Amino acid sequence: MTVVVPSLPGLPPTLPGAGRRLLLIHNPTAGFRRPGFLRRTVQALRDSGCRLELRETAARGDAERFAREAADVDAVVAAGGDGTVNEVVNGLGARPAPLPLGVIPLGTANVLAGELGLPERPAALAALLATGPVRLIHPGRAGGRFFTMMAGAGLDAAVVERVNPRLKRLTGKGAYVVETLGQLLAGPRPVYTVTVEDAAGGVERVRAASCIVAKGHFYGGRFVLAPQADLERPQLHACLFECGGRAAALAYSAGMVLGLLERLPGFRVLPAVRVGIDGPAGEPVQGDGDVIARLPVEIALAPSGLPVIAPPPPAR
Repeated sequence: MTVVVPSLPGLPPTLPGAGRRLLLIHNPTAGFRRPGFLRRTVQALRDSGCRLELRETAARGDAERFAREAADVDAVVAAGGDGTVNEVVNGLGARPAPLPLGVIPLGTANVLAGELGLPERPAALAALLATGPVRLIHPGRAGGRFFTMMAGAGLDAAVVERVNPRLKRLTGKGAYVVETLGQLLAGPRPVYTVTVEDAAGGVERVRAASCIVAKGHFYGGRFVLAPQADLERPQLHACLFECGGRAAALAYSAGMVLGLLERLPGFRVLPAVRVGIDGPAGEPVQGDGDVIARLPVEIALAPSGLPVIAPPPPAR
């Protein structure tokens, strides 16, 4: 039987300080550019006294199922990229009471790992997973799927849907650059109607070329999209790219890389509790770097928080 101690409302559960029982869910296709990282982390976990159950995914949906069915463990650790982490989060969200989530980042962007401030060395990461504290974050939900970092429609969702998996495995973020250029050359893109509801009940409707709803402030790695976003705050941030066309898309991309996005015309960030996006029916909605829904979609906060093993948040 798991020894996770139930928390008071709004507070994360308490984990044992040593000898944790961990279910480690591993995506074997991740980590191509980080050989040995998982092996060294697992060895350090074993050396620390953790009891590990290892399960390897073979198909889409396996990580979600493994997390949903986890038993007799104190936490579930996702070893893979953001897509694997997202599956595990959805599996944990389907449980009557979610187990804490741990992450061994092995993917292309590892956005959640960066947002949580996870250690980058195997020994330090293992020490955190073995004895570290638990924080409570507040995921979002797009349609029926949970996400931890971002969800949205527009250019980035089209890129996520069509990026070449083999090129992604070989070049990482370079595959997204190639697909982005391909999307821009393909011709005019749709315009979306975005409905943003704030905590006071106010509603604003906007026409935008793209909309990304952020839970964390990082995007695509360590690029800052929504500076005020905070995983531990039950709030969404609707990032609106109102100007369409190739020139605007390139300007927005460059602005994000250079940290100048907020200065560009047509870019706004609106605090929200609910965001609706409407456009061509069936267009993709990406969440945490994978397609998780189709338009039209309503994006809101998940009904409950998710405990995660992570260091205390830095002051921002």
